[in-house]
Amino acid sequence: MGLGSFIKKQFIDVLQWNEEVDGVLAWRYPMQDQEIQNGGVLVVRESQMAVFVNEGQIADVFGPGTHKLTTQTLPVLTNLKNWDKLLDSPFKSDVYYFSTRVQTGRKWGTQQPITIRDKDFDMVRVRAFGMYSYRVADPRLFFKEISGTREAYTRDEVEDQLRGILMASMASSLGSAQVPFLDMAANQALMAQQVKGDLATAFGRYGIGLDEFNVASVSLPEELQAALDERISAGMKGGMSADKMAGFTKYQVASAIPLAAQNEGGMAGIGVGLGAGVQLGQVMGQALGATLAPQAAPAAAAPAEDSIEARLEKLKGLLDKGLITATDYDSTKAELLKKLLG
Repeated sequence: MGLGSFIKKQFIDVLQWNEEVDGVLAWRYPMQDQEIQNGGVLVVRESQMAVFVNEGQIADVFGPGTHKLTTQTLPVLTNLKNWDKLLDSPFKSDVYYFSTRVQTGRKWGTQQPITIRDKDFDMVRVRAFGMYSYRVADPRLFFKEISGTREAYTRDEVEDQLRGILMASMASSLGSAQVPFLDMAANQALMAQQVKGDLATAFGRYGIGLDEFNVASVSLPEELQAALDERISAGMKGGMSADKMAGFTKYQVASAIPLAAQNEGGMAGIGVGLGAGVQLGQVMGQALGATLAPQAAPAAAAPAEDSIEARLEKLKGLLDKGLITATDYDSTKAELLKKLLG
């Protein structure tokens, strides 16, 4: 039995990783109770790195190539093992391989909208989606901060952690960039540029190098997009003035009046207590005349009350534009003429 166990026990002459399973970023060589032969060979392929770990402490790191394992090629491990002479017998050490290939075409997206300050809209909640690529750049940091002593660490596992890092970095970089949402939406490369630098720094703390980062789309939640569409429509239809909010308010008033006129009760549906006669002509003329007329430079204050002739002209203009009904027009016109003729 003892002889059988001795024969069964093998010393490792060659260490290598063939990466049979796609998507594995870190892999521990299966030692079990085997030992590494003095003078053995460590094979590290292109797009790989290997790390010797002694009792959880990182020792020597090897890049691509074929390496003969001696005290000369394992200086840190030799020191940790307190070898005071040339290594002349098999030894134990954990060996981890890391894939440094670029992981391309990885998708990212904001599961929840990111709230950022915006100089045009004050506060907006932004959704964004895109692609990125990365690679293990520093196996020491990657082992220490992420993968640890697991037998294998996969791409899916690391991306679960990267997702949180990505969202936090994006919120921070966009919040401090002071780039208006409309500029970001019109130029997605600008948004990607704002995020990529901060994101690369955040990834670097974990031994991960960010190769590419792009933004495929950026949008607002539906309710905010609807409000933006209405504001854009106001600018197109109402001729937004320098004071954008005042122009938006005028547009809302102008939009509400024709709808109210279609309701039962005519112009009274606006809810402002308009009656027939002079009050209708006066209030409608002042409110809608200011909205529909071209915006002019500030001038002297208008007279407190227009003449009856001017009111009649404004009233006819409202009828021609379909903003009041023929019934409202006739009744108000009659009141104005009665007042004019005495």
